Amino acid sequence: MDFNQIKFSVSMSVYHGDNPDFFREAISSVFNQTLLPDELILVVDGEVSDEIKKIIKEYELSDNIKTIRLEENMGHGHARRVGLHKCKHELVAIMDSDDICIENRFEKQIECFKKNTNLSLVGASVAEFCTDISVVIGKKVLPSENEDIKRFLKIRCPVNHMTVMFRKSEVEKAGGYIDWFHNEDYYLWIRMLLNNAVFYNLEDVLVYARTNPDFYKRRGGWKYFLSEYKLQKFMYSNKINSIFRCSTNIIVRFVVQLLLPNYIREKVFIKFFRQ
Repeated sequence: MDFNQIKFSVSMSVYHGDNPDFFREAISSVFNQTLLPDELILVVDGEVSDEIKKIIKEYELSDNIKTIRLEENMGHGHARRVGLHKCKHELVAIMDSDDICIENRFEKQIECFKKNTNLSLVGASVAEFCTDISVVIGKKVLPSENEDIKRFLKIRCPVNHMTVMFRKSEVEKAGGYIDWFHNEDYYLWIRMLLNNAVFYNLEDVLVYARTNPDFYKRRGGWKYFLSEYKLQKFMYSNKINSIFRCSTNIIVRFVVQLLLPNYIREKVFIKFFRQ
């Protein structure tokens, strides 16, 4: 790959529940970069509002956006799978429809691939905010080096999905995005690392991620716990975790996701999982 003439894709999906103003900000941040993508693959996951349709039409006229429209909402895993398949370049950056990239996000990630041609994926830290981007309520900083990332994987998801740029071939080799309730990304990282992919996380904040009170509510309940429980079993069956680590992880998740009220769960996340 000639990094002096590098071209890369950005993959994003949007669905009916997305806020049009946030969506416009997200797309604007993709095209307000020091290093621009060659294409933005936008998957419209089912019917969307007229406001979002209008924004898509505006950008289709002025920027290199390729839109794939799905007749009905198929969920994040399916939409990500379709989007990745349509990307024509080996390097693909993921973008969520309500987050904001800093203006040199892609430049910094491409620089990492230039410096280490063995890398399969480059992630970064995120700064979380609710309504005002200048008021950061927490930062999610994860281990940087591959060996540390593999160790962290045994306990928690080691990559901020909305920040990643990866090699399409490495993702496809691991089976690509597969539906797994709220954990399609974690499941993908596990399978990629089982295939000896090489990860790197920049300590820099490259994405501002929106959050809201419902975020912590979505991190609880039986459906979410069962999703995490099955992931733990998968890691144990693939000899990633010992029976002790597997059991400990399941017990911690049972307490946090099923026993704690939402307001206490929020405090736990902010205290132990954010800076």
